[in-house]
Order: sequence, then C-alpha cells, then structure tokens
Amino acid sequence: MRLPFRPRPASLKGVELELRSLERRLFLKQGLSLGALTLLSGCKVADDTHVTRALETMSRWNDRVQAALFDPNRLAPTYTEAEITRPFPFNAYYDEDEVRNVDGATYRLEVSGLVDDRRSWTVADLRALPQEDQITRHICVEGWSAIGRWSGVPFHVFLDRIGADRRARYVGFKCADDYYSSIDMATARHPQTILALDYDGAELPPKYGYPMKLRVPTKLGFKNPKHIAALFVTNDYPGGYWEDQGYNWFSGS
Repeated sequence: MRLPFRPRPASLKGVELELRSLERRLFLKQGLSLGALTLLSGCKVADDTHVTRALETMSRWNDRVQAALFDPNRLAPTYTEAEITRPFPFNAYYDEDEVRNVDGATYRLEVSGLVDDRRSWTVADLRALPQEDQITRHICVEGWSAIGRWSGVPFHVFLDRIGADRRARYVGFKCADDYYSSIDMATARHPQTILALDYDGAELPPKYGYPMKLRVPTKLGFKNPKHIAALFVTNDYPGGYWEDQGYNWFSGS
C-alpha cells in the first residue's frame, strides 16, 4: 500500500474543515463507524474496499498535518551520559542472530537521484566529513523507548556535499538487510538528523547498523534505517518497509 505524501499549507480553519469532511466520508457514508465495524463477528476491516480507502485517506491526511506542523528548527530533547540506556535494545524485523555483517573494507555507499555528485562513498570518506555527537531518545512504535549516544555526519552537510536538490521532496534509503525507508527533505535537513557511524564512543556495532545508520530523533524508530547501502533523492514517493504495510509514513514531530 503506497500512501503518497502531499504537504499542504495548514491553518486551523483548513484543518477543521478537512477533518469534518473526512469524518463525514469515513463514518457517515456507510452509517457505521470503524469501531462498530470491528465489532462485527468475523469482520476483517482490510477486506472492505471502502474502509481500506478510508484508512488510506486518514493516513494521507495525518501525513499532511504532521508535515505542516513540523518545525525544522525545533530540537528533540537531549540527555546526559548518565541517562543512557544500557544495554541499548536491539530491534529489527528479524532476530539478533540474523544481523547482517557488512564488510567495511569493501563497503560503498551508493548515491543517486536528484544530486550533482553520484560517486560512491567509503567509510573513510564518510569519517573525513564533519562529525557531531548526540544523546537522544529512540522511540519505538511498539511502545518502548531507550536513550542512546550516536555520532556521525550531519545529514544536511552530506546532502550539501553531494549537491542534493533542496526542492526535492524525499530522500530514500536501501539497506544491506533488504530494509528500505524514506523521509521528507525537511526532516533530512533537520540539524539533529545524522548519518551515524559510531555508538557510545565506539564504531557502530553490527546489531546497531554497521557501518552506517540514519539517526532521526524527531521520528519513530522504524524511520531510522540501519546498514544503509544506498540513498537517493527524488520527487517520487519511495514508500518504506513498514509504510508499505500500512504504517503512517511521516511518523514524527
């Protein structure tokens, strides 16, 4: 399921009118609410074409509102070293014994799309760029959170270095473990969004995404892909591993 992201200027009046319109379409058209539908014996909400479309509409609306409310200058909270969660939890769509091992010696970050410089990058190339350190909270959609210390290249610095089109809408990521995700350009250029190469003062371990992961403290955890092998800048909606299964695409503040 692909839920295209179309940001619009938001006002209180505009949001109120759109919400009222959405409520009428979702809940009055069939004379039933979504909650009532789920109470019907044997009813699978996803099997109803009208309800599926309604949920897609709601998700697209959520994306537009979140994007309109996003403040590129507002920072996520930071913490002290004493507040770091130890050990920091492992989380992926597979078990820890299935973590991908990437050979750093042969690793090349592939770059494509709306950029001026499409050359690939080694780990050494990435480490030669300016680095920043942050202690921020990772918030998982499953309901848990943990505080970790991440260091790496500010993503806006990297995007400027490759000549990324600032007018482009998305940055997409492909990973060595077949995961994929994407974020909006405003989030990509947020001052706390980094290409993390280290965790807690040491080289990023495989379970946390070696050789590089995206760290976005303004987004939910599944928007922080690990083992990034390629990135691309585009105006075409790229989707994501979980987003294409129905998760809200923007998923952030």
